Amino acid sequence: MPVHHDLPYRSLFAHPELVRELLTTLTPFTVFDDLALSAFEAVDPAYVSEGLAARQNDLVWRVRIGGQCLYVYILLEFQSGMDRWMALRMQNYVGLLCQNLVKRHALPPSLMLPPVLPLVFYNGVPRWNACVDLADLVDAPPELLPFQPSQRYVLIDRQRLDPVALEANASLLALLIRMELSSAPKVRYKVLPALLTWFKDAPQASLMRSVEVWLQALAARRGNPEAFSLDSGEEVGDMGRQFETWAEEFEDLGFQKGSEQGKAEGRALGQAQGRAEGHVAALRGMLGRLLRKRFGDLPEPAAQRIAAATQAQLEQWFERGIDAPGLDAVFGDEPASA
Repeated sequence: MPVHHDLPYRSLFAHPELVRELLTTLTPFTVFDDLALSAFEAVDPAYVSEGLAARQNDLVWRVRIGGQCLYVYILLEFQSGMDRWMALRMQNYVGLLCQNLVKRHALPPSLMLPPVLPLVFYNGVPRWNACVDLADLVDAPPELLPFQPSQRYVLIDRQRLDPVALEANASLLALLIRMELSSAPKVRYKVLPALLTWFKDAPQASLMRSVEVWLQALAARRGNPEAFSLDSGEEVGDMGRQFETWAEEFEDLGFQKGSEQGKAEGRALGQAQGRAEGHVAALRGMLGRLLRKRFGDLPEPAAQRIAAATQAQLEQWFERGIDAPGLDAVFGDEPASA
């Protein structure tokens, strides 16, 4: 089950623009170059076999390249350590995907399985050292090796991306990653102005809401409860005046200062926020801020429902809240107001 800092990234990669940027700027593959956004189609990852739980924090996209469909399986891995058995897990997920296609008679006339590109987007602090090929985890005599399973995945270790390449990349995804990794002065004088310019040139309401949610989560992880706004309806001058306020808030968030003390405090904060109660409390706060920004003051029944909700309910309402037309749509069949 995803925790509260998985959800903002999940909302980002629910947009084809950012999935395309992920594939074209952070992987070596060229087959995705020059593809239109219409070639990308989100697929429900809740294909499960009997007895298996759905993977809530994974995303699956179907990409049409010419007359062929290619599936991209994105696994978001946000934890303090890496999983030694990731390659085995990925084999299971890819197998379930292919099994579901066969079961639904969704194969092409050739009855050949489609290609699948498995990606692990890792956001942890320790360096990833798990095997990226399942074959490396199998100990078998040489004559039996050809009969052993093999499954590779592409690892994107966010904290160890080339900073020079990121700075030279003008994509929205690169800007957001720089927002997390840069020092406070760079955020204030380079990254935030570039982010404002990006949305000025390409205003998109739904994508903007997801970025705002992501920014709020970034602030919350660093102890700042303030919300951020990138309202596309504002004039450029108004956005410029707001920039100084945002910059001051980011300056207070404790971005990397280069000191060991700052790094130690960041690690301690990350450990504290890893507790289950902290996840739920932070998720309640993020959901409340998102709904108030979109729909105004919350009616008392809705606030009470949020206060009493389980983590699973909060996660579901959070994802609905990004694009829902009203509070009733966020809470589903349960009325949001008296």
